[in-house]
Amino acid sequence: MHVVATAGHVDHGKSTLVRALTGMEPDRLEEERRRGLTIELGYAWTTLPSGERVAFVDVPGHERFLGTMLAGVGPVPAVMFVVAADEGWMPQSEEHLVALRTLGVRHGLLVVTRSDRADPGPALAGARERLAWAGLGAAESVVVSGRTGAGLGDLRGALDRLVATLPAPDPGAPVRLWIDRAFTVRGSGTVVTGTLPAGRVEVGDELLLDGEPVRVRGLESLKEPVASVTAVARVAVNLRGRVRAERGRALVTPGAWTATELIDVRLSPAGAERGEGGEEDERLALPPRLTAHIGSTAVVCEVRPLGPGAARLRLARPLPLHLGDVLLLRDPGRDPGRDPARETAREIARDIGRDSGRTYGDALRVIAGARVLDTRPPELRRRGAARERAAALAAAAPDAASALRAHRLLRGGTLVAMGCPPSGSPVAADWYADPGYWAELAARLPEVVRRHAEANPLEPGMPLEAVRHELGLPDRRLVAALVRPPLEIADGRVLAARPGLPGPVAQAVRRLAAELTDRPFLAPDAGRLADLGLGPRELAAAVRAGGLLRIADGVVLLPGADERAAALLARLPQPFTVSQARTALDTSRRVAVPLLEHLDRRGMTERVDDVHRRCVAAGPQG
Repeated sequence: MHVVATAGHVDHGKSTLVRALTGMEPDRLEEERRRGLTIELGYAWTTLPSGERVAFVDVPGHERFLGTMLAGVGPVPAVMFVVAADEGWMPQSEEHLVALRTLGVRHGLLVVTRSDRADPGPALAGARERLAWAGLGAAESVVVSGRTGAGLGDLRGALDRLVATLPAPDPGAPVRLWIDRAFTVRGSGTVVTGTLPAGRVEVGDELLLDGEPVRVRGLESLKEPVASVTAVARVAVNLRGRVRAERGRALVTPGAWTATELIDVRLSPAGAERGEGGEEDERLALPPRLTAHIGSTAVVCEVRPLGPGAARLRLARPLPLHLGDVLLLRDPGRDPGRDPARETAREIARDIGRDSGRTYGDALRVIAGARVLDTRPPELRRRGAARERAAALAAAAPDAASALRAHRLLRGGTLVAMGCPPSGSPVAADWYADPGYWAELAARLPEVVRRHAEANPLEPGMPLEAVRHELGLPDRRLVAALVRPPLEIADGRVLAARPGLPGPVAQAVRRLAAELTDRPFLAPDAGRLADLGLGPRELAAAVRAGGLLRIADGVVLLPGADERAAALLARLPQPFTVSQARTALDTSRRVAVPLLEHLDRRGMTERVDDVHRRCVAAGPQG
């Protein structure tokens, strides 16, 4: 299936054309038929000569219904632009074209209607010129009469050629179905309709609606029940769950979109200088409050200009967005009491009836397109931060590399939700990093550890949490991924391979070594260690540096003392007791017992029974 929207000035025959092509009535409301004026979106479909099926979204042409027109055109890949031969190019023709250009619609077909009333040549030439300005210069043109049927065969052939050129949608893309109609069916519950531009929906799928999970209970496409629908398609979805469905909401794949109310955008002015060519004027003065349109939604937004061509938008409610999405910005204009984002079609229709002589063209002006470049923009606190941000946005693209340059570190799931799945491998766990920033962190880490060691010479390295805080990282695993020799991680700390000892501690160790020269196994008690200047922190530092051997808490000997003790004990008759070992080593029981336990752990000795040990013939094992 293919989906095409209509566009063009009011009363130029859009609905008549759809009716003639499909045999279906696109105007659903009694008020529409009574007035001969399209108020709401209409839907109809037909089979083309090639066998391809095409669905039409028929939009209203009156200027007061521009919001409804945008809701119909927003998710649709192609447009059938209608101009009447007897009236030619009209104000709402221009406004619709400006909207299409701003939204980036580049596939279309020009149809000049009412050829039985006037020479279609002038209208055709003028419309071709305007479409060329909007990027639709390649659009084929057809002249028809909805009343007589002349040219309808040519139009069907042109529609066949149009749909054949449309880019194939990605069936594996995440779903974002903008709702353009919602209603309740007795016995079935809530049903929503919309145009599926990409992806696939199946019965049983779980989707999100305003962050709440809902289940797809049933599907229809063109009034036919189906088990699944692949884009592009018109689809009706029967939902199960606590649903608050209305036009402008969206059904989305969980985890695949960023629901955000704050975005940074690059502006593309709709432009008063149309047709002159050249660069767009980036010095766009925006009102502080605008209406933003995307898909079928319209939300009020507050505008903060950042610099030439860039702005920050605060939306009235979160929307599911990707980098690269384009919002159309429209000015509520001179009527401050009217909010076009909340006005219903019927309310506007009543206004048209009461105020038929009033002109609303200036009150619903299309101002600019806004391409989303960041769905999680950073705070702007410093003086000049907005200007710097604008400069960064000028060089940004809607991709993972630009997102990482802006945020430096992002999880893979966050990048997916931003619409730019990462390439390459994560730096740690599911974290991805900007290469330049990651190299900068790796260069900073040794200096951070060195400064900490100088300030805290007796500490066993720098705690991972302290390093994380100093580098401003969100996860300790990132610290571990940065550690490279000669740095190492031990006991939750980052340290150099072999820390040196402060001078006073080194001197105390030398004095202790002198005292142990004659009796190397007679470890000093805590009082003597304190007299030497070796408190708990100093002892720990000396042990880490390899200057002392810790046998047990408060019991330290010189390095290698355990191996010398094992050699002496091997000369005893085997097995031996603790008392025999104490005598052989010329030490106290306070030292002998933990020393023998240390030798057991190292595999130099082993217990025979509760009283005796023996030396292991194979020597040290640890």
